[in-house]
Amino acid sequence: MPMIPAPEAKARIVEEATRLGIGRVGFAPAAPPSRHEQFRRWLAAGMAGTMTYLNRQERRRSDPRRLLPGARTIISLGESYYTGRLPAEIRNDPSRGLIAAYAWGADYHEVFWQKVRSLAGWIEDRMDGARCLSYVDRGPLAERDHAERAGFGFVGKNTMLISPRAGSLGFIGEILTTLELPAASANRMPGCGSCTRCIETCPTHAFPAEYVLDSRLCISYLTIEYRGVIPRELRSLMGNHVFGCDDCQDCCPWNERFSQFTSEPAYYSGLERKAPQLSDLAGLGEADYLERFQHTAVLRASHRMLLRNVAIALGNWRTESALEALEPLLHHPDGLVRAPAVWAAGRVNTSGSSRLLSRLRATETDPRVIAELTVPPS
Repeated sequence: MPMIPAPEAKARIVEEATRLGIGRVGFAPAAPPSRHEQFRRWLAAGMAGTMTYLNRQERRRSDPRRLLPGARTIISLGESYYTGRLPAEIRNDPSRGLIAAYAWGADYHEVFWQKVRSLAGWIEDRMDGARCLSYVDRGPLAERDHAERAGFGFVGKNTMLISPRAGSLGFIGEILTTLELPAASANRMPGCGSCTRCIETCPTHAFPAEYVLDSRLCISYLTIEYRGVIPRELRSLMGNHVFGCDDCQDCCPWNERFSQFTSEPAYYSGLERKAPQLSDLAGLGEADYLERFQHTAVLRASHRMLLRNVAIALGNWRTESALEALEPLLHHPDGLVRAPAVWAAGRVNTSGSSRLLSRLRATETDPRVIAELTVPPS
């Protein structure tokens, strides 16, 4: 197979990516990420919380050539998932649970990942001797750093990669390849300027400084990554978020002005996948949960974790209807669910909730739940 000149190879890759439906392509050298030392300090400060895999991956993350020996280029790939904003009356309805927009439609780990893998396979088939390794949100690769270097945009104060043409509501994938391809031109990017909306908007104050996210306070981390009983002092701040959080993106001027609708049909969905009724979620058995959210990113949270999150949202609703939905959660076999349900029932603070909690005190054996029963709700 004859060697293809690098500029022509790059052009062919862009053409094939476009044919596959990938909206953005950029090229950068397979060099160490520019913010790795900052990442190491972030880990040392404990801000990764229980995501200990990040510590295990730190050395491999420090240089992409540790992942693919001989790698010369990182091809960054982007795809919008923006399908519109929830109306304010839906977003602010405490009887509904909010799901982060990236999980409204089909799971990007399946949809976008398939496109990235297809492009990597195409490169290996068409480019003589090329070897590739591809990732979508699952490998030890500093995807935002590399995409920034490839010309996608800039990292904002909320730590998201923001494109001045499309905002931050998009997925990023990477292909490491042994091909040496022309890198993106070093264009000067805009930035956040004096804007601090994301920092001021965050309900749990998860940004201790600009460009620094403390995962331990982040609602996305708490509802998806954290496996334990969510700390009491954070629950009332979580509102009706049951899977992820978009608050620091929804308030961003770049997203308000420049978000581009996705061309991928699989990311579109109906209202009950975006902001389902809390009472419906509370009544889901595990089989129902798996059926309702099959092929979506919501399955990243287990059934019991979702019910834990729903219990907290019901506690923030604080109505008789919320108490009715909480009753089965108070008798759930897992203390991870019962503990926040006790807290939530106490916040409703009616004679009905008092009776339910009194019955539970007589039979409860899980120390996590007993702890909730002995402390006044906050």
